Amino acid sequence: MFASVDEVREALAGEGYIADERLATTVFLQTRLDKPLLIEGPAGVGKTELAKALAAASGRRLLRLQCYEGQDETKALYEWDYGKQLLYTQILREKIGQIVSDAADLEEAVDRIGAQESVFFSDRFLAPRPLLEAVRSPEPVVLLIDEIDRADEALEAVLLELLGEYQVSVPEIGTFVAEHAPYVILTSNNTRDLAAALKRRCLHLFLDYPAAERELEIVRSKNTGLTDALAAQLVDIVRGLRELELRKAPSISETIDWARTLAVLGVDELSARVLSDTVSVVVKYDKDVRKSLDALPRLVDPNANVPERHPHPHGHGHDHGHDHGHDHDHDHDHGDDGPAARLAKDQPGRFTDGYYGTPKKTEQKSATATLGRRRAL
Repeated sequence: MFASVDEVREALAGEGYIADERLATTVFLQTRLDKPLLIEGPAGVGKTELAKALAAASGRRLLRLQCYEGQDETKALYEWDYGKQLLYTQILREKIGQIVSDAADLEEAVDRIGAQESVFFSDRFLAPRPLLEAVRSPEPVVLLIDEIDRADEALEAVLLELLGEYQVSVPEIGTFVAEHAPYVILTSNNTRDLAAALKRRCLHLFLDYPAAERELEIVRSKNTGLTDALAAQLVDIVRGLRELELRKAPSISETIDWARTLAVLGVDELSARVLSDTVSVVVKYDKDVRKSLDALPRLVDPNANVPERHPHPHGHGHDHGHDHGHDHDHDHDHGDDGPAARLAKDQPGRFTDGYYGTPKKTEQKSATATLGRRRAL
């Protein structure tokens, strides 16, 4: 058990996890109060990594339950090994015959077999899953329930007994109570609200993107190979990208990946060009990439003179250099009343022969004459 908040920070730092005062205090209280810890916040801010670092720092084994939609209690708590039960039944078929061989009637035979039912629903055939395994473990563990917001609400109800009393009830056998209270960490990306009953049983911490100084400290601690000066500049640029209201903001782990990418390329100066070529390391959606490309020159140099890019009216995203065979210039009206301008141009006979591949009138006349001569012959 940790003796102080400072000891928690030092222990986590020894495992490569840089914690601020608030986070270290919460973890210290968790270990002293034996309360589960629910951490909410955006993806990629270090929620899962905290559980891994805590397990390593405390010398405990890490058990992980990765939540997903449609998950039920059999994948989280326990299930019966039906295949093993069936095999056991086949092996004992002869023995069962001996048990009922001297039964006076069918009722007595059924009673004798019923007395053996507990054999098939015993610890021998119980297959524990992470939640039950954490309770039954003979040694202290850290239990990570990752992305609980992705699971159905029914799983939250299953968790209440474990989170409140560190025990799991198996109807066929009884109740298992933890010999050593596990350190339980639940994470949520806030894709939905969690039940009040679940939150009431947990300490709560909202983990947001860190301050610039702490994020720089995290990047430096990972030995990315990027110089401290460039790492500091890169952290400022990533923080600028997060202010663009992207569909997915760059995470801390992606900042580290970007730093390693630039180090591998041997970059000794952060320019808009090299950052644009590698921005997909931290930005994962096409619209986000376009926003980022527009913003990068100013993030690199706030005094940069960058001309505004106007989207093409057709939305092709490239210069419109197609030749449609028009006799008139292919220009567009950029006025405010677009529909009225298009209606004014819609005049009969405004298209020339051959427009968009249609046959010209001279070609039609020639083809008709040729067909007439063939019929006369």
